[in-house]
Amino acid sequence: MKNYYIIGLTLVATLGGLLFGYDTAVISGTVESLRHFFIEPQGLPLDQANALEGFVVSSALIGCILGASFAGWISQRYGRKPTLILAAILFLLSAIGSAWPELFSGLPGSGDHTFMYAFVAYRIIGGIGVGLASMVSPMYIAEVAPADRRGNLVAWNQFAIIFGMLVVYFVNYSIALQGDAAWLHQIGWRWMFASEIIPAVLFLLFLLFVPETPRYLVMRGRLQGASQVLERLMDKATAARELQDIQQSFQHQEPSMRPYFRFMITWALLFFAGYGLFSLLGWSSALEIALLLSFCVALLFPVRSFGLLIIGVGVLLSAFQQFVGINVVLYYAPEIFKTMGAATDAALLQQIVVGAVNLSFTCLAIFTVDRFGRRPLMIIGALIMAASMLVLGTTFYTHSVGIGSLICMLVYTAGFAMSWGPVCWVLLAEIFPNSIRSTVMSIAVAAQWIANFLVSWTFPMLDKNQYLTDTFNHGIAYWIYGVMGILAALFIWRLVPETKGKTLEEMESFWRKK
Repeated sequence: MKNYYIIGLTLVATLGGLLFGYDTAVISGTVESLRHFFIEPQGLPLDQANALEGFVVSSALIGCILGASFAGWISQRYGRKPTLILAAILFLLSAIGSAWPELFSGLPGSGDHTFMYAFVAYRIIGGIGVGLASMVSPMYIAEVAPADRRGNLVAWNQFAIIFGMLVVYFVNYSIALQGDAAWLHQIGWRWMFASEIIPAVLFLLFLLFVPETPRYLVMRGRLQGASQVLERLMDKATAARELQDIQQSFQHQEPSMRPYFRFMITWALLFFAGYGLFSLLGWSSALEIALLLSFCVALLFPVRSFGLLIIGVGVLLSAFQQFVGINVVLYYAPEIFKTMGAATDAALLQQIVVGAVNLSFTCLAIFTVDRFGRRPLMIIGALIMAASMLVLGTTFYTHSVGIGSLICMLVYTAGFAMSWGPVCWVLLAEIFPNSIRSTVMSIAVAAQWIANFLVSWTFPMLDKNQYLTDTFNHGIAYWIYGVMGILAALFIWRLVPETKGKTLEEMESFWRKK
């Protein structure tokens, strides 16, 4: 019975992961339509149009950064469950507004390209929900799961992310078949965003029936409530021991939000100052550069409070998960397949194949992460991704794209799905001490979304730049991602500890030794 209860809580929390995947992948079927509807009517030069396209496609990531950044404070102040409820509400609002950016001005479909920034605003709202869920869903699962099953259960969150992506691939493909290209560019893309309403409503309803995590309850001094939750998760004797261990972990170091607030305030001030300065200088990428530089400088505060190693491991874990190029595959897969010569419908269908491979190998990770450990899977996966990207880039460079290129993309996807996809979230959810988990994980996940934003923003410029295309024939981006895969493997080998079989409280001793 207790086993079913744990599984039930996990499934509800993973709906946050499903919406995470759904919201981030829905854009992939709309890229061409958004360019036709919002970008081309403005008559911009090619380089400016490419940069604006990258901004519109990746705009939700601004919200993801904000959501992940504030998730630490919200989840620490109000709890893990209320934070997930807030995420569900934001998902719902974004689904409605992205499909209907003229919401307060007219009927759906009545607007034109002038509503681009309204669309971007709604995408940012959804991104905030994604940022909240991306941090809190795996943390919620980790804080209710027993140590011997924690890797398996947290990895289900990644399965849900990929399942959400696969579902939306089918949804996008089905919607694209309902009309011609003109209909798709005017109306069809709206239905793709509107489809998110259904899972958002389900997530919101199910969250009303789950408890708060026992570790958050102990942190807030609600020991009776924590004991009741633990007794529903395990037998009474084990629950009593677990409660005692959790109490001791918080006695060692009282949770403090001061370093977090210093980090956030410094980041905000530096960002606005940098954005203003770079804008005055006429830099076209003022926002992106200011965001990256201000974040890196603001990290000095949590580094001072928590140590370089713990912040460095968290930030680099997150950054490398994105620098290997996975979201280029997820966001731009149809466009990539078109460069291989596929038509729009065929490209969307091939994307479904990529999603199916992703889902299948995520299942492999779920059933092996608690058996083989986190480090071996991460190192092997990184090397597989590196080799695949280097070969894929070479097929573009040598003008030999075809079935071999598709195989490279599928092998790359399999390597990510069996390693950095699910296992990175497992490590982030379990590697940090109880007292600072929400704070440090929030910073780490914010770094992940910044890296995601950076990769998504730069890919159109790398892939569509005339000089780079003439010189490397679309291959340069994939070579860069391949090198990042090699660096990711070295990082895991040298700096990341194994967490297999250890309780969340046992991980405290690792950082104290450092």
